[in-house]
Amino acid sequence: MDPSEYCRDVEAYLCRKNEGHLVRIVGPVFEQVSGWQAQGVPLAVIFRGIDRYCERYYAKGPRRRPVRVEFCEADILDLFDDWRRAVGVAHLVDPSPEAEPSAKRDSLPAHLDRAIARLTAMRAGGRSPAFDRRLDEAVRELDRARAAAKHARGEARSSLIERLAALDRELLDAARGEIDPPRRIALLAEAETEIAPFAARMSADARSLAIAAAFDRLLRDTVRLPVLTHEP
Repeated sequence: MDPSEYCRDVEAYLCRKNEGHLVRIVGPVFEQVSGWQAQGVPLAVIFRGIDRYCERYYAKGPRRRPVRVEFCEADILDLFDDWRRAVGVAHLVDPSPEAEPSAKRDSLPAHLDRAIARLTAMRAGGRSPAFDRRLDEAVRELDRARAAAKHARGEARSSLIERLAALDRELLDAARGEIDPPRRIALLAEAETEIAPFAARMSADARSLAIAAAFDRLLRDTVRLPVLTHEP
């Protein structure tokens, strides 16, 4: 994909988020967005960054002006930092001198509250009965964990965080059954495209692991599954 096509895709997504109001990506903003492509920022990460900025912006009240992509840069670069660590390409990316510090992480109780709310919303998403039952079980488990999370310290806190990581893997495994073969093939192709800018500098094994991790993140977005893992 050339820079112009990359920028047009970002422009089209931003237009949809602005309810049809076109905000052109030209001049210095074109150079800024092209720079993200040069760094290897996947379009899906840019879209999530725009979404995250818009969620905060709209939560403040009625929209006062169209959202411009440059307003979303901190969120995009923060999510790109998460993405490159998750797929194992962090050591291949030169940190941007313009990148802002990562946003402060949620506390463990706040993280659980957010996860419970998103899992609860997923139960109305028309998934299979088996998957809905698994979501119900996860919500009940997180509800119990939420009661203890505020005062959990030491080994108790570490055990809770380890269980969140295990539950995250279990739900992601269950989500694999919620997509049909054509969608699975499409997600795999998208994962390969995301990793392509870094592939030449990776071993075959590292590339396979990175594609698998990118696929998992795309799958998570497709079924709208929240991340349950939490950094200590």
